[in-house]
Amino acid sequence: MTILRLFILAVMLTTTTVYAQPPQPTPRPAPRQLAWQQLETTAFLHFTVNTFTDKEWGDGTEDPKIFNPAQLDARQWIRSLKEAGFKMAILTAKHHDGFCLWPTRTTEHSVKSSPWRNGKGDVVREVANACREFGLKFGVYLSPWDRHESLYGTDAYNDFYKSQLKELLTNYGLIAEVWFDGAKGENAKNMTYDFEGYWALVRKLQPNAVMFSDAGPDVRWVGNEKGNAGETCWSTINTEGMAPGVADEKYLNRGDANGKRWVPAETDVSIRPGWFYHPAEDSKVRSPQNLVNLYYQSVGRNSLLLLNVPPNREGLLSEADVTSLKAFRRILDETFRVNFVADSPQLTDKKLTTFAPATVNEPITINLPPETMFDRISIQENIANGQQIVAGNVEYLAGTDWKSLGTFTTVGYKRLMRFAPVRASQIRLTITEAKGPVEIAEVGVFKASGEE
Repeated sequence: MTILRLFILAVMLTTTTVYAQPPQPTPRPAPRQLAWQQLETTAFLHFTVNTFTDKEWGDGTEDPKIFNPAQLDARQWIRSLKEAGFKMAILTAKHHDGFCLWPTRTTEHSVKSSPWRNGKGDVVREVANACREFGLKFGVYLSPWDRHESLYGTDAYNDFYKSQLKELLTNYGLIAEVWFDGAKGENAKNMTYDFEGYWALVRKLQPNAVMFSDAGPDVRWVGNEKGNAGETCWSTINTEGMAPGVADEKYLNRGDANGKRWVPAETDVSIRPGWFYHPAEDSKVRSPQNLVNLYYQSVGRNSLLLLNVPPNREGLLSEADVTSLKAFRRILDETFRVNFVADSPQLTDKKLTTFAPATVNEPITINLPPETMFDRISIQENIANGQQIVAGNVEYLAGTDWKSLGTFTTVGYKRLMRFAPVRASQIRLTITEAKGPVEIAEVGVFKASGEE
């Protein structure tokens, strides 16, 4: 071999050893996840025998005859939610007590054994129909923990559960979300759930539905039931070893900047102290202002607000709950009705996929009408291409000086900032740290409603 050939071979061998590893792909939402997050506010409907026993967790021994909501009106539920701006309703088709709100073939422990509608009723169908009528998406909650079913604790229970799941997924039209609650009492029978099998059934029968459990596969728990997403909240996490019911609450609350899977946070919280209706809590319904604060702490921190509104024993949403919901929506509508951002159509067209690229530490100046008074700012990323923003700040022009309005960490779908009112004709947005190419989809400048 000649000296020249030896030299070329040595160069080739050397260069092959210094190539960098290919970059890891940026996690991105599936279309169903992207559509889900843009709903912003959805509703839980906790309703079962617990409504009549005044309990939060039933024990499975309840007599179906106690279930008799004589005035049940699912149209009233969904109409009220529609008027309050909610985009989906998720019904507890079966809670931990095992009582089924539809006439399932799998057990007699259901509405068919109750006096309601002379045993011919179907709460799931009435809610599903009402959702279609009023244009809301429909979701179902089916508790894996079942304190009534004798098969629970055996392998046969997984087949039993799948049979119930299949009924819900095939008999009630399109299902937008399926909720797999990981809760289980300390003294519950040992039971290994076939979550992979459950999820596969949903994918087969309702491919566009998102699935919730503590750590996904599509949507994760926010880590608390107080209505607070993390001030830093990534839509990405690592799910290895995070079985439902054992996930790290703090990790779920903030997510993981280096997470390999896109599993956004869902912030579930109740309008009352409990999840089910209790007469003693009629005076403890959250105020409209409290609900607005929950919106900022969930939707405004890259999460989705899932607010529970429990029907009462008559089968209606209580007047106090409905009144608070309507005022909540009125406040939000007034606050976000007028966006003062001017001359930036691609930042104000309410489309995530039209965006302005941003370079780290290069300010973006945004014009407002002269001497605009404002106290709220909204920032959104084009999350269809992933979540990139790590930190940033906003300033306003006061005379000839730029003054700080505040700093922020993650943005994702939406970051809302609140501050004391100021007047200015320009603001300046600076991304100070990012994981990758930044795509600013929307910027909004607003004045809060006087009711806030």
